[in-house]
Amino acid sequence: MAFNIAVDGPAGAGKSTIARKVAEALSYIYVDTGAMYRAMALFFLREGISPEDEGAISEACDRITVTLSSRQGEQQVFLNGENVNGLIRTEEVGNMASRTSVYSKVREKLTQLQRDMARTTDLIMDGRDIGTCVLPEAQVKVYLTASVETRGKRRFLELQEKGMDCELDEICEDIRKRDEQDMNREISPLRQAEDAVLIDSSDMTIEEVAAEILALVRTSMQQ
Repeated sequence: MAFNIAVDGPAGAGKSTIARKVAEALSYIYVDTGAMYRAMALFFLREGISPEDEGAISEACDRITVTLSSRQGEQQVFLNGENVNGLIRTEEVGNMASRTSVYSKVREKLTQLQRDMARTTDLIMDGRDIGTCVLPEAQVKVYLTASVETRGKRRFLELQEKGMDCELDEICEDIRKRDEQDMNREISPLRQAEDAVLIDSSDMTIEEVAAEILALVRTSMQQ
């Protein structure tokens, strides 16, 4: 039976960074579900589809194929055969992903793919509803969060390192809006699963958070 680790939490909590480190330590596959939703969002943006137009978005889903592969230990995301890893990390794509992931057709398309992978593969998967919806039977569940200010500062520094112009106040406000969208959507809202362990990374290093999750995995395996 495959061993699955589910990591949920709000935007900018460090889920992807932490999940990669844990996956590397365990030699597990890392699945960044947010990147899959961002790939779909990129398609919608390219097509000029409004995030409010559920009908057009649902129709477009039938024209989208999202696949994953690994290259030198890094997850690669393909949109209709095109590697879009370098195109899906903008604020515009992130906002579109947050607004369009509320639709059932979008979620159904990707959830089935994610479940199929987890059924046969030892993996760590991060997102907004992994422990509550996608992988409710995961052996280890973590809800990773941090203050808005901490998450905003992390994102600000990340964008600065990439040479992108940005304002800290605007990033923090964007994070607040995305939190509200994710927590109040009708389908699979962001929330902590009842059996998930809460980790607030506001005052923790990446290494400390990864170590705490690895300890949870070891404990689970011994039970």
